[in-house]
Parts: sequence; C-alpha cells; structure tokens
Amino acid sequence: MKIGVIGAGSWGTTLADLLARKGYAVTLWAYEADLVARMTQNRENDLFLPKVELAANLSFSADLAQTVTGKDLLLLVPPSQVMHALMLQAGPHISPGTLVVSASKGIETETLRTMSEVLEETLPRALHSRLTFLSGPSFAKEVAAGMPTAVVVAGRDLETARLVQEVVSTDTFRTYTNTDIMGVELGGALKNVIALAAGVSDGLGFGYNSRAALITRGLAEMTRLGLAKGAQAATFAGLAGMGDLVLTCTGDLSRNRSVGIELGRGRKLKEILSGMKMVAEGVKTSLATYRLAQKLGVEVPITEQMYLILYEDKDPRQAVIDLMARDLKAENV
Repeated sequence: MKIGVIGAGSWGTTLADLLARKGYAVTLWAYEADLVARMTQNRENDLFLPKVELAANLSFSADLAQTVTGKDLLLLVPPSQVMHALMLQAGPHISPGTLVVSASKGIETETLRTMSEVLEETLPRALHSRLTFLSGPSFAKEVAAGMPTAVVVAGRDLETARLVQEVVSTDTFRTYTNTDIMGVELGGALKNVIALAAGVSDGLGFGYNSRAALITRGLAEMTRLGLAKGAQAATFAGLAGMGDLVLTCTGDLSRNRSVGIELGRGRKLKEILSGMKMVAEGVKTSLATYRLAQKLGVEVPITEQMYLILYEDKDPRQAVIDLMARDLKAENV
C-alpha cells in the first residue's frame, strides 16, 4: 500500500512514522522545503517532533501533487484553516479509488464548515464515499513513544471505515469505527475550546473542582451544538468526545490548555502565540464555534466567554464571575 501524509506537524509526522513502521510505503509532505531536507538527512522532524528518530523507510517531499498522486490512502493532517486551499490544489491529482482520511481538528472561521464539509466541497464526488475522519485522545509525543492509545475513525460507509481501521491500527494504537462523522469531527474540534477554558482556570489558580465543572459542562455544550448539526449524543460520550476532552483539559502536553494557562496568568494572546511553533487549534475554533452557535441558536456559555477573552480582551477572572452568575437552571436543559 502506498500512503501520502499531508502535513508534517507533530501529529502528521507521528502518524506517518507509525504507518511506515508497519511496512507501508509512506511519503510525508511538508510545506517547508528546508524541513523536508533536514528530515531526509537527519531522520528527525526537529521543528515539530524533536528527538524522535523517524522510520528508515519514511520518505519526505515538498511537492504536493507528487505526494498525492498514485496513492492508495491519503492522510490529511494540515491546520484546519488551510485544508480548503490545499485540497483545491491536490484534488485533481487524487485517484478516484483512494481512501482519504482527515485527522485535522477544527472549523473554518469564515465559512463555519467542518472538515467533512470542506472536503466534500473541494474533492471530486467520486471520493466522497471514501472519506473518513480520525479523532480521539492522542498526544503525538505519546503515540510516537509507543504508549497505548485508542482512537476512532468515522466514515459514512462502515466498510470504508473498517478498511482504514485495519490500515492504521497497531499493537499500541487501537482504532474503533463509527458512522457518526459529524459527531466525531465536532468532538475533536470543540474540545480544544474547552481545553483553553480549563487552562484559564488553572492559570487563575483554581483547583480540581473548577476543572471538573468545566469538563462536564463543556461536554454538555459540545453535545448541544453537535445535536444541532445532526450528530449523535452517544458519540460525545466516546473517544472523540469525552476521551479527547479529558486528555486536552488535563494533560501537560496540551497546547490549548497551555495557551489557556498563560491567559489566566495575565499574558496577552498575541504574545503567547508569538512564542509557539505549533498551532493551538482552539484559538481559531473558539471564534468559529461562537459564530456557529449564534447561527444555530445554541447556548454555549463557556465558548462565549472564551471568545470574549480571546477576541474582546475580556478579563479572565471576570469571565469566570459571569459564568458563575448565570441564571440557575436544571442540569439537563
């Protein structure tokens, strides 16, 4: 099997390495030609996954068309905001029988489209039934180190999802299947917003009570928004929902939680992001989710406060006060 991986961030690199170590012929595409040259020479992604030796049979390329041409499976792992542009370029070079797997977690800020909606607009119709979406609690560094991990792959066609399941699963990377594409991809995107909020709470010096409240009520608003988009509630209780939410709200490797911690400590967003090499998807997703919730008429109080902190320069401590002062209500409303 010939595989192309688009996006050489920490997650894309980790997945490319995992598949190469299974014996597949894998080519990893990176936007940065100098990074491609260094990975080829040093067998290391020193920019996004340092100190991890990459498989000897893993190839690298800065040529997008070459990377996607003639592949049996394509794994898409770019930042969500550039997926549309990349797929417009790549689409004409992808064979109709190619399996396409998206592992990007986000929502476009201007169009409010999820990645499945982006791919169905940009890729040929013949590929739509071959689209699947990979998500779940999975820090790249831990997967690269071979630590046991469980994820989920969703496809409209269950047999297609099972094909992908077989390809990506290893003895330390267990993959489940699901047919709820919208639920799986929204879970992966929205949890980053709640992780930012959990980080703010930690940065303000609050404790476990506060974090547990944010995780639980965050899951409630993720589910409400998901249902409004046609997702299934049960999906949010699974790996792509609760699983990924717990990971990103509590793990020290979470970029989104780290950004939230710095916001809680009083630093400004621009200053925080200027010192980061990797993308914290939750920053853009907070804006997209806030706009999407307004459009659909869904109440998302935690997301709303994160939007105000990030884009209206609201004081994080005041945001907490306003959350706690909301009208009292029943839990399941």
